[in-house]
Amino acid sequence: MGIEIDHDLFTAADYRRFKERLRQGLVALERVLGRPGFGEGETTIGTELELFLIDAEGRPLRVSRDVVQATGTPLVTPEMGAFDIELSTPPVMLRGRPFSELREHMELALQIIRQGATRFGANVVPVSILPTFRRDDFDANAITDLPRYRALAAGLNRLRKTPFRICIDGDEPLALMSADVAMEAANTAFQVHLRVTPREFARMFNAALMMTAPVLAAAGNSPTFLGHRLWHETRVALFKQAGDDRTPEEAAAFLRPPRIGFATGWVREGAAELFMESVALHEPILPVCGEENAVECADSGGLPQLEELRLHHGTVWNWNRPVYDPGGDGNLRIELRALPSGPGIDDMLANAACLLGGILALAPHVHEMLPAFPFALAERNFYRAAQFGLDAELAWPLEPHAPPVSVTARELLLQLLPRIFEGLIAGGVVPEEARHFLDLFGERVRTGITGAVWQRRTLDALQARSGDRETALREMLKLYLAGFQSRQPIFAWPIPK
Repeated sequence: MGIEIDHDLFTAADYRRFKERLRQGLVALERVLGRPGFGEGETTIGTELELFLIDAEGRPLRVSRDVVQATGTPLVTPEMGAFDIELSTPPVMLRGRPFSELREHMELALQIIRQGATRFGANVVPVSILPTFRRDDFDANAITDLPRYRALAAGLNRLRKTPFRICIDGDEPLALMSADVAMEAANTAFQVHLRVTPREFARMFNAALMMTAPVLAAAGNSPTFLGHRLWHETRVALFKQAGDDRTPEEAAAFLRPPRIGFATGWVREGAAELFMESVALHEPILPVCGEENAVECADSGGLPQLEELRLHHGTVWNWNRPVYDPGGDGNLRIELRALPSGPGIDDMLANAACLLGGILALAPHVHEMLPAFPFALAERNFYRAAQFGLDAELAWPLEPHAPPVSVTARELLLQLLPRIFEGLIAGGVVPEEARHFLDLFGERVRTGITGAVWQRRTLDALQARSGDRETALREMLKLYLAGFQSRQPIFAWPIPK
């Protein structure tokens, strides 16, 4: 987030000073992004994978800080949940064999994590929502006991003023109230970072907004929460509601968008407008200031850290968002946040390959498609994909300047895969690499066996045997962990009869 948080109590003066720093940061950001040559260079990608820590019975284990300390690497960090951790991979060049390189980094990091976790009786599992969660897992101690996360939780509670309402429809609708934001910890993701230049940001970001829905339809991996059968990717609904800082009256009147959402519209000019939007629409949660004068630094030709702006923007969790990084010569990235954690490493990398290839394929033509494709349809696509998976009916413009038609996510992806392959090749990915990961993705689409579908069918079979939902969920997670450790793609995992 750009600055270290070492306390979680703030005064009115802290908020006033922080808001002034945000205004200065926006001025400095525009000047840096408009600087000739900023952000130019090789296209790179990087990833962040969030994982659950579980005990021998598949139940969440609150040892994240212990496990992180045992790994001894800055690439593994605690997450908001006391039973969540995150591993980050170093950036790799898009050209060549990027997904194979990322797989090596991820597997090495997982080995280190497993060694550390074993010392505390824990195992790790990548799954979008842990199937074995119970309601009492989300008490006050579910939040990691660090100033950053205590302050985040307190800040959201301060703005919300009332309990958080979770209401998710599905086969077995779920409705409950939560006194705090602890249920945010129920969600884990596989986030992908794509480096882009400021001049190409708008078209790349709009292409990402278009492609997120169909790829998510094939990537869903959280069909249950608290024992209820819900969406294919329930995380999308749960995360949005568990961290909604609006009062019920604000939400009903839609005076401002949720802090966790899809987006508010197509990008018109560039990344700066999205940073401006997050400052204008969302109150600060962590008003911690650094010592830098960002405008002076930018005017003198330096690269400002923009600590306050990066910190604030990191507390607005849209499913795609820009990242300003002052490291090295500085760069601008798109953080693709919608992909879920799991099921397997190659499944996640296949999702990333499809999403990135689709962005690269659409971006050169996206300005021709948007006039006939209202943003509301892209947002609708996203939530339908999360709810219904590959069977979701999506709106899509099959030709430039043509009005959108209705097509299932499965049919759309099969039509798009050749163009996605071309997008990866144009980005410098070697054909064998692109073909391998897109073949994995395509076979999943053709068979219809996504992570969510595998979990649903496995749960049906196991519950028919035991007659007990909780027992079946626990047994399903054991089979899921075995499938993950087998390194086979999800469509090859056995489903009990």
